[in-house]
Amino acid sequence: MIDHIVTPQQLHNLFAHNTPFLDVRSEDEFSKGNLPNSHNIPILNNHERHLVGTCYKQKGKQAAIELGHKLVSGEIRQKRIEQWCNLASSTPGTHLFCWRGGMRSNLAQQWMLEAGIHVPLIEGGYKALRRYLMQVIDDTANNASFIRIGGKTGTGKTVLIGEIAPSVDLEKHAAHRGSSFGHTINPQPSQSYFGHSVAIDLLRMTGKVTGKNVIFIEDESRNIGTIAIPETFYQAMRRSPLALIEMPLEFRIQRILKEYIVDMSIAFQTKYRERGFDLFSDYLQQSLSRIQKRLGLERYRHLHALQLNALSTQLNTGSIHDHAAWIMQLLIEYYDPMYDYQIKKNKVPVIFQGSYQEVSEWAMSCSAT
Repeated sequence: MIDHIVTPQQLHNLFAHNTPFLDVRSEDEFSKGNLPNSHNIPILNNHERHLVGTCYKQKGKQAAIELGHKLVSGEIRQKRIEQWCNLASSTPGTHLFCWRGGMRSNLAQQWMLEAGIHVPLIEGGYKALRRYLMQVIDDTANNASFIRIGGKTGTGKTVLIGEIAPSVDLEKHAAHRGSSFGHTINPQPSQSYFGHSVAIDLLRMTGKVTGKNVIFIEDESRNIGTIAIPETFYQAMRRSPLALIEMPLEFRIQRILKEYIVDMSIAFQTKYRERGFDLFSDYLQQSLSRIQKRLGLERYRHLHALQLNALSTQLNTGSIHDHAAWIMQLLIEYYDPMYDYQIKKNKVPVIFQGSYQEVSEWAMSCSAT
């Protein structure tokens, strides 16, 4: 029997159990949108798909099908079947899909079956999987209750999100920390991949979402770097109450020094070796330059001079302490006033505020009730 996965419950189970996927779409299709835990081994690569598409437009469907079989035949076909079968054998439970669960995935399933490997096929393909996951986000936005963890820059909001449950770390999914200095050494995912990974997180967390669910999220802007939070989800966030972490300025500076200076410096130098410090320096300077217009030219030049001095000291002596000067001024003169303004502007109820430890204990008590 050849399995065709189609029902919402079947799709739920696939994501809930971290099912591996074999995606036989072309490389370009995969790069534009893919799923966590999916492996791309195309039945038609970019060039072959282009040739088949051109043939379809010029000569029709049957001619395009014949060309596809001609392009993927003999050793090429055998190699791709072997790659698919090796993946399925090494990752038990693999499921197969293409764009819409049509000819490409059906043909791949048939060829694998002839080679002695049976892999279930997702009816509706990538489109069906994406549609289901986007519905999970909408359902959660409409049915769950959210509490936002807020606070000024450096209060440890993201760290707390990782410690309490149930929670969704949107910055982790976006591979970005949500400010002009939020870039990491890794590129951000595609917009679609971000949505998929958030949806799977929600699905595993809530199962069937009800009004009794309370999910903790960080207080975010609509955009996290280049990634936009889905509109329905973002609006649900904006309507939710805030729990604010309060922390003395000096503690915040020390936390920022650890996360943005020490950790990022080590990350750049570990990944890029000799070029690491130069790239770290570029990262800090470019991050500051992104908010140059908001800072004003005079303030930007002053902060940039402090930043360059700190980088020079760090390079020559290894000391990071000079970074505290520009970080402190940036917090006092830019980030703190901006956050205070947003809190007043949005007029969202603050249901709890206190130290990091107090907010943590309060959040955990909410989860237990």
